[in-house]
Amino acid sequence: MNPSSSPSLTKIRRHRVPVRIMHWLNVPILCAMLMSGWGIYNASPIFPAFTFPSVLTLGGWLGGAIAWHLAVMWALAANGLLYILWGIGSGHFRRDFLPLTPRTLARDVKLALTLRLAHRLGRYNAIQKAFYWFALACGLLLVLSGLSMWKPVQLYRLAALFGGFDRARYVHFFAMSGIVLFAVVHVAMVIAVPSTFWPMITGVIRRSPRDAQDE
Repeated sequence: MNPSSSPSLTKIRRHRVPVRIMHWLNVPILCAMLMSGWGIYNASPIFPAFTFPSVLTLGGWLGGAIAWHLAVMWALAANGLLYILWGIGSGHFRRDFLPLTPRTLARDVKLALTLRLAHRLGRYNAIQKAFYWFALACGLLLVLSGLSMWKPVQLYRLAALFGGFDRARYVHFFAMSGIVLFAVVHVAMVIAVPSTFWPMITGVIRRSPRDAQDE
């Protein structure tokens, strides 16, 4: 018998519809933002010895890359704002990303390094919580540094917080790298624990009655 169809397993609603929609919208949006951003970077690399392969860029030339970046930026801003409002209003951030303390993080890091960190479907451990906060912080830095580069004169006070246009580019680059790191780890974790993939489509996880009572 297929374990997923066993009558001893209980269905639990985990990922609500807005979260699933915003999650999957982020896939093409972030791909377009990253690829167009890499095209812009290649036109004037801050690290001359490093550029992105042209096959991974979007736009074909600098003007095209900028056009794509600015167009998709509004979709990213709308999706990100809705996610933040939803996360706060629905209690998603409080329920799933908190509490988080240095002690619990150190404990779970130690367990992970010794291959003893258990995974409970539908619950985030301290490492996952910290990584989601890390991604949110990188996203905020991306938005603020991007605005300071887009309108350095009009938003001169914001640009000044980053030390000017040139330094804002470094912040933008490393914040982008943080998002890429998060995405790579996120995909790797899904591959390692494939049972986490389907609930992000259906919104439902299956647990034994005993585990369900612990919710």
